[in-house]
Amino acid sequence: MQFSRIFQALAVSTTFLLGSAYAADDHAAPVKAEPYAVGKTITKAVQAGVTPAQAIEILQAGNQRFASGKSYKYDYPKQVKQTALGQYPLASVVACIDSRSAPEQVFNTGVGEIFDARVAGNTVNEDIVGSLEYAAKVAGSRAIVVLGHTSCGAIKGACDGVKMGNLTGLLDKLMPAVNATTTQGERNSKNHTFVHDVTEENVKQTVAKIRTMSPILKEMEDKGQIKIVGAMYDTSSGKVEWLK
Repeated sequence: MQFSRIFQALAVSTTFLLGSAYAADDHAAPVKAEPYAVGKTITKAVQAGVTPAQAIEILQAGNQRFASGKSYKYDYPKQVKQTALGQYPLASVVACIDSRSAPEQVFNTGVGEIFDARVAGNTVNEDIVGSLEYAAKVAGSRAIVVLGHTSCGAIKGACDGVKMGNLTGLLDKLMPAVNATTTQGERNSKNHTFVHDVTEENVKQTVAKIRTMSPILKEMEDKGQIKIVGAMYDTSSGKVEWLK
């Protein structure tokens, strides 16, 4: 009984402290912005100086370095120490679990620069959208990127109507993109153009789904506080194409 009372007291105290921290952050005085520079650890001051459009430009520049073989060599041990007590990422990326398309590598980012939500087929559910809300509303992330990629196994599986354990339910979430794609020819993974078009359609639908599922993120985007965009990573070139 005594242990139970102590536990309840600790829980109430923790909730109060967390709630106070979030409330205090909402009404905090403006932070003096500091300029962004490649290799510079992202602090609250650096984050404050980056607009949503600039966050996208930073990712674009990072991908250009990656694709050209000129990736910046970050001092990871130093950044680990500098970010140990706080994080102020510039963007959130919803990506596939594909081993070739890790956002930190594709966008040549350092420790603490991006939030990274990965699931086969780069789709979203309540958990991922909730994570994106936290990233943007609480942690100050400036952009959300839905990153599809060429030769996606999950998309191919959806195109072929694969049924396998828990994967079945996941691939079902990709079927709206399959059904909406009107590319001529076979409607299966043998048709590479069809697979590519379904992948792009899935990215676009996921971007729209984020806006529909989250009034919080939709409002932030409408106010110009964040940008929500789609992109495609080419596994053969290392380049990212940004979708309109």
